[in-house]
Amino acid sequence: MDLAGQIREMILNGELVPNQRLVEADLSETFGASRPAVREALRELTGEGLVERVANRGARVRAISFDEAIEIAEARRALESLCAGKAAEAITDAEIAELQALGTVMRTAVDDGDRELYAAKNRELHDRVHEISGQRTALTLIRRLRGQNVRQQFRLAQKPGRADVSVVEHLAIIETICRRDREAAEQAMAAHLDSVISAMHAVRAEAEAQHAPRAQLEAAS
Repeated sequence: MDLAGQIREMILNGELVPNQRLVEADLSETFGASRPAVREALRELTGEGLVERVANRGARVRAISFDEAIEIAEARRALESLCAGKAAEAITDAEIAELQALGTVMRTAVDDGDRELYAAKNRELHDRVHEISGQRTALTLIRRLRGQNVRQQFRLAQKPGRADVSVVEHLAIIETICRRDREAAEQAMAAHLDSVISAMHAVRAEAEAQHAPRAQLEAAS
């Protein structure tokens, strides 16, 4: 994996958080790369919207607003539904067995309360659906959008009960793709992303409700 890819993975995994400064000297030491190579990697990630440069302060991980996160999820809905439908048309018998096995692992992870494993398999499933679909342009766009939305994804993953809802949605995606039903696969993926968007709104509302009493108290004092 190239240097930009390694930094991208750290952002996706939450090792580098929104607004965190990206110091060229530190990254150079961490990855054993030259300063020009680090600069070029940050330039590439800036073009992807994962990094931003601030005047007189250098580079930092770009923070995503809630409204932008919703727009990203809506764009992903269209692209990922396309991929699910195409995957249903292109999937082989071997790939059907692979997705079904993946679904079994995801169900077990949720039953065992293993959030980390479930999150990893969740991402693996989406990646495999994209790959099976053969939609290379859509895949490139989805990867960029998903990277930009990582902070909202992390907060959503911590919502109590979300995994129980999510795994049912993912099993429906697997089932429809494996029976090679393009329309149903598109609908299952769209329903999943609609659910993600609804959950994001719910998380936002809960956060605002928690801060409201404090804000009222401060205003009264």
